[in-house]
Amino acid sequence: MTKCTRGCFAFPSVKRRQVEAEFSGGDITSDGGLLLLRQADKRLGLLEAVNALLPDPRDQRYVQHDQLTLLRQRVYALCQGYEDLNDHNDLRRDPAFQTAVGQDECLGSSPTLCRLENRVDRVTAVAIHRVFVERFIASYEEPPEELILDFDATDDRVHGEQEGRFFHGYYDTYCFLPLYVFCGDQLLVGYLRPSRIDGARHAWAILALLVRQLRQAWPDVRIIFRGDSGFCRHRMLRWCERHSIGYIVGLTGNPRLQRLIEDDFVQVEKRFKETGEKQRNFLDLLYGAKSWGRRRAVIAKLEITAQGRNPRFIVTNLNGDAQELYDGVYCARGEMENRIKEQQLGMFADRTSAHHWWANQFRLLLSSLAYVLMESIRRLALYDTELARAQVGTLRLKLFKVGAVVLRNTRRIRFLLSSAFPYQQLFYIVAKRLVPG
Repeated sequence: MTKCTRGCFAFPSVKRRQVEAEFSGGDITSDGGLLLLRQADKRLGLLEAVNALLPDPRDQRYVQHDQLTLLRQRVYALCQGYEDLNDHNDLRRDPAFQTAVGQDECLGSSPTLCRLENRVDRVTAVAIHRVFVERFIASYEEPPEELILDFDATDDRVHGEQEGRFFHGYYDTYCFLPLYVFCGDQLLVGYLRPSRIDGARHAWAILALLVRQLRQAWPDVRIIFRGDSGFCRHRMLRWCERHSIGYIVGLTGNPRLQRLIEDDFVQVEKRFKETGEKQRNFLDLLYGAKSWGRRRAVIAKLEITAQGRNPRFIVTNLNGDAQELYDGVYCARGEMENRIKEQQLGMFADRTSAHHWWANQFRLLLSSLAYVLMESIRRLALYDTELARAQVGTLRLKLFKVGAVVLRNTRRIRFLLSSAFPYQQLFYIVAKRLVPG
């Protein structure tokens, strides 16, 4: 048997040749795609803008790792799939990560990054959200005619004694209840909240702040608020009407609404019995809940299948055909759920395991920054390609996880990417499209 050096291990042979492996290859990385992330960040100026807002209480005479480097290290690692701070105990020595953040020596350790996460407060969190909106505005070359702002809440399960954790009856677990706002694929708000509140809590204030900032940039833009029935609150609807904001929001059914549609539903059931196929009909109604103080336009979807009746209602101040508004406008909000899935699962927004509240809010913001970087690459550099609509997990696997040998000397740093990488041409296209200007 062949005698191997320490750390060498054998695998089944291939055509009578022994297969051995050991961790002695030198400066090799599995994260060659970090170069694309660095290019996208440079073009957007995203993390530089956030760094200018973060407080740094350290005595600069003794600082080894500047704050921008730490911020890039943390966000780039999330993009590459490293969700845990402990991962950085090894990643800090990776030459690709060092190059991506603009360094050529060992990066910050897990404790150093933990201290970074614990220096954020409410004022800083609000300021970082303004950066999201500023970058969103800058993404348009021409003022848009219409913007649809999607609001939704989701559960963020916790398994410790984190500040602000509470039991939520609907989700049947201890969790946070973060609020997300997207416009298309672009993230505008990632706001952590305790779970013992109404799901629409603070949505009104956030909508007002967003409208103010967007209308400062585009005074004539038409803004539409879209959400499920959890956001159907009479004060929010009245505010939208007073400020010329369109809305299309889910409405929970009740006996009064059921009585209004009963005669039409009987006709739909009759057609179902005759054909045996699913039947749908849409009605325009005028309905006023007691808390509203007035009647509003309501669209009712009367659907019946083999499983029985399936009525649905939305309230809106938009003009148009009932079915088109329901299917074409309201149901399109389902795409936002895919964006939340990308954020929660692909960018590890649910990794809120710090003890202190604002540290967990900052973790959600770090995840949001990682998502903004990935989405910007998809939007700016992957259009008209096979990955134009790929989710962030797919982008990570197919575009960013590429092996490379890293050669460094006093004059240059060279990344020798894998010759067998199947997306070489796409990598070239993305790198070229991300060049500023």
